[in-house]
Amino acid sequence: MTEHDGGPSARKLEEGRLLKELEAIHRTRHETLLHGSDDALVTHTKRMNELEHEYVRRHPQRAQTASRTRSGARARTDVEHKDEPT
Repeated sequence: MTEHDGGPSARKLEEGRLLKELEAIHRTRHETLLHGSDDALVTHTKRMNELEHEYVRRHPQRAQTASRTRSGARARTDVEHKDEPT
């Protein structure tokens, strides 16, 4: 992606800056969803998608971890609660 009003292209960001941008955009998501204009929400969504796709591109193993799927999360929860008394 090219540079735009939302900041530099995600591909151009060094790792630390990419993570900070992701943290910031996730922190502001709820507020934008509830109170932002339609244009603000569209812009926010595009930037968030760009940043998230770049993160996954750089860290493909993160996106493919089995425990991140719904069934993987269930299996993890079952193991965590196995020793709890019923």
